[in-house]
Amino acid sequence: MNRLFAKRAAQPLSRMLLCSRVTSWLQVCPARNSSCQEEYALTDHKFDAIVIGAGGAGMRAGFGLAEKGFKTAVISKLFPTRSHTVAAQGGVNAALANMDKDDWKFHFYDTVKGSDWLGDQNAIHYMCREAEKAIYELDMYGMPFSRRPDGRIYQRPFGGQTLDYGKGGVARRACACADRTGHALIHTLYGQTLKYADCCHYFVDYFVLDLIMSRGSCVGCLAWKLDDGTFHRFWANNTVVAAGGCGRVYFSTTAGHTCTGDGNAWVSRQELPLMDMEFVQFHPTGIYGAGCLITEGVRGEGGFFLNSKGERFMERYAPQAKDLASRDVVARAMTMEVLAGNGCGPLQDHVHLQLHHIDPKVIRERLPGIMVTARIFAKVDVTKEPVPVLPTVHYIMGGIPTNYKGRVITVDENGCEQEVKGLYSCGETSCASVHGANRLGANSLLDLIIFGRVCAHDIAENSCPGDKPPEVDDRATEKSMENFKWLRNANGDTPTACLRAELQRTMTKHAAVFREGKLLKKGLLKVAELCQQFKDIKITDRTLVWNTDLVETLELQNMLANATRLDELDYGAPMAGQKKKPIDEHWRKHTMTYVLDNAGCASVKYRPVVDTTLDDSVAPIPPAPRTY
Repeated sequence: MNRLFAKRAAQPLSRMLLCSRVTSWLQVCPARNSSCQEEYALTDHKFDAIVIGAGGAGMRAGFGLAEKGFKTAVISKLFPTRSHTVAAQGGVNAALANMDKDDWKFHFYDTVKGSDWLGDQNAIHYMCREAEKAIYELDMYGMPFSRRPDGRIYQRPFGGQTLDYGKGGVARRACACADRTGHALIHTLYGQTLKYADCCHYFVDYFVLDLIMSRGSCVGCLAWKLDDGTFHRFWANNTVVAAGGCGRVYFSTTAGHTCTGDGNAWVSRQELPLMDMEFVQFHPTGIYGAGCLITEGVRGEGGFFLNSKGERFMERYAPQAKDLASRDVVARAMTMEVLAGNGCGPLQDHVHLQLHHIDPKVIRERLPGIMVTARIFAKVDVTKEPVPVLPTVHYIMGGIPTNYKGRVITVDENGCEQEVKGLYSCGETSCASVHGANRLGANSLLDLIIFGRVCAHDIAENSCPGDKPPEVDDRATEKSMENFKWLRNANGDTPTACLRAELQRTMTKHAAVFREGKLLKKGLLKVAELCQQFKDIKITDRTLVWNTDLVETLELQNMLANATRLDELDYGAPMAGQKKKPIDEHWRKHTMTYVLDNAGCASVKYRPVVDTTLDDSVAPIPPAPRTY
């Protein structure tokens, strides 16, 4: 029985889902030979649209396109329900007003403020306005939200969420499925994609090597099929990149091992920019020593921080919001407590998160996963002991720049915004920018739902199913194949695991919660040195089937493309006594960074922050001191 299950599990999901009538429209043809393709045969597939990545954003875009009749390829390097969306815990923000007299305009205000006025207000406007509709769509799809006694969706407090434009206290806005919201979401969306299996076709265990560009437009992607070692080119007029974040460039992170910034690297190699990559969110509550996430929902249910003196220190840093201040405020406060000698444990290098004062019945009902996580990774019983926690890399606010319709953008020599034809992005890979310098808790799941949905809608509005796919020269994939061949046969002296560990230590040391100018410059030089060392990489497995050594090396190459974006802004200056700048001198622009070859260097351009809203239904929020 186990052998039969293993045999079936090893089959690509595409074989399990496709029926004979689906294969009738799938156009597959052998590619013509060229100088770099003689050793590696290529198979071509033509679709109406391609979605790369099968997490929450990718699946929402995928079935949204299939729903409109677009024959869609959803390509993923792992099974859809194993995507990192499954790890999200706390909830999805939407002003449903089930618990308070809430309004989406209050949500809009909180998100703009949380971004430190570095989010684009037109995109934030769209996301917050559409949030309620998106939640009720999920409800109709069957997502098992926790419920109030009257049957309405339960909503919990989350950091940085307020009522009445910050004047009415903490808002209960995060729609939750206990503390397993991401798990519920990913399975709900996966079920919807199966509903449209005639049009939504999965290619699972396909590792995308690069995007394919032709005359400035994106026309598809090149992928390596891991289970049989074959190579495939996917052609379509529209491609959506939803490949997840790059948290694994750090040593301690809540991100899964697959979060290696692949999508960002594909775009970089096409000489397109990434935006705001310096903005990295450190979640306040990663389990000390393990990095596993303890949801912000714990504090939403009444948990609070303590230092070694037993003090609720957040009262000093955020007198009003206290433990429910925005994540960057809390993470900095925790770090300052440790630096002041108030840390817990023998090394005084972490703080405690207390929740054993909460009714155990409430914990078991609303935080069941946290009980298990804390017991396994911290060896504590949360109903009796505090959990040792430390800020841990959690989310990358930057990524592939897009507008609020999901269209990928770049800037020309004059700084004018230009759209990249045929290319969309959504989820953590993208930067809309709705999060600016700091994402509010429970806005990430909302982000991927809203912008996965809008990518599908925009493609449907501007294209038609059955449109003629692009004609592209076979040589469009030569460079990518040459890179693959070089890595497969690399015989240097540096093992992949050693170089990856050095990169992660470098990022953790030189680009942590507080960043100091001199340390950042050393980090930049170190990353450039690691990029040079990559040329001496060593591969021990030369096969093409399930070659995890080669997969991890390709991922490391992508991680280096992300790490190159270390910035030289001196974030540590306030620690040294520097006074805050006045509002009129506030940083008011997006960084657009372009990687220069593979030397670990980047050039920077700038794009103005969008301070206007979509219409008169809500007024723009002018910059102001950000206090909680």
